[in-house]
Amino acid sequence: MTTTRRVALDADHRTLCRAAHWHADHGFSVFPLVPGRKVPAVEDWEAAATTDHLAIAHTWRRAPYNIGVAAGPSGLLVVDLDQPKNPREEVPEPWRRRSAATGADVLALVAADHAASVPPTYTVTTPSGGEHLYYRQPDREQLGNTAGRVGWKIDTRGHGGYVVGAGSITADGRYLSAATSTPQPLPSWIIGALDMTPAAVEVRRGASTLRNTSAYTLAALTGELENVLAATPGQRNDTLNRAAFALGQLVGAQLLDHHIAQDELVSAATRIGLPRAEAERTITSGLTAGSRHPRR
Repeated sequence: MTTTRRVALDADHRTLCRAAHWHADHGFSVFPLVPGRKVPAVEDWEAAATTDHLAIAHTWRRAPYNIGVAAGPSGLLVVDLDQPKNPREEVPEPWRRRSAATGADVLALVAADHAASVPPTYTVTTPSGGEHLYYRQPDREQLGNTAGRVGWKIDTRGHGGYVVGAGSITADGRYLSAATSTPQPLPSWIIGALDMTPAAVEVRRGASTLRNTSAYTLAALTGELENVLAATPGQRNDTLNRAAFALGQLVGAQLLDHHIAQDELVSAATRIGLPRAEAERTITSGLTAGSRHPRR
C-alpha cells in the first residue's frame, strides 16, 4: 500500500470515528457497520447501539466502521426517500400521472393532498441521490418499519430498523448531512398515512367478500402483507415468496380464497417496487407450494 493511500484511509478512519461521536452527542444511538458497507458488523445491533462515548471510542478504534443509527433506541422515525434504480424503471400510477419521478416528489404530493408541506428537519443525503429525513417518534406511538406504505419510493425506519449515518462511506460514495437542524416532530399527516396500510384498506374494501373468513385468517393475511410491505431491498422477493407460501397453506386448508390471496400479494409487491411480472411468478410459485401443505 502506498503512503498516499494509507494516509487517505487513516483520514477516513478518523472522520468516521468523529462522525460516530457526533451522532452520540446529538442523541443518536449508533452501532458499527462493516467498513465500506451498509450491513451490521455485530449480530445484535439494536442492543449494541449506544450513545456512550467510551464504548464508541473502543469500537471505532478497531476499524473504520461505517455508522448505523438505530432508529428505535434513538426515538426516531426516519423517512427514506429513494430514487429509481435505473432510468427504465416505470413509475406506477397514480404517481406517473401526477409527474412524480422520485420518492421526494411523491412525499411532496402526499403532503399537498393533506394541505400541508414537508417540514424541514435533520436530513442525510445518500450516495444514490436519495434522502433520509429524521423525525421524532410520536409520544404515544411506536412506529416500526414500512415499505411503500406512504407512497412509491418511500420507506420508513423506526423500531426494529436502522439507517446508515452521515459520514459513512460505500463504494457509491459518502452519506452527507444536508440539513443539520435537530429532528422535528413527525407530521400528523405522515402518521395518518402510515396508519392507512394498503392491507387495512384492502381488507375493508373486500369486507363483503371476506365476511365469512375467520379472524385468524384475516390476521394472518394482514400480517403477511405487512411483512411484504416492510421488506428491505435485497429481501423483498424472498419475503414475498415466504408470504405466498404461508397464505398458500391457508388456501390449501380452504380458509382463504386463492384469488384474494393472489390479488393482495400482487398489490403489496408492486407497492414496494417489485416488477409485476416477477412478483406474479413468485406469488404463483409460493401459493402453489403452500397449498400442497395445508395448515392444520
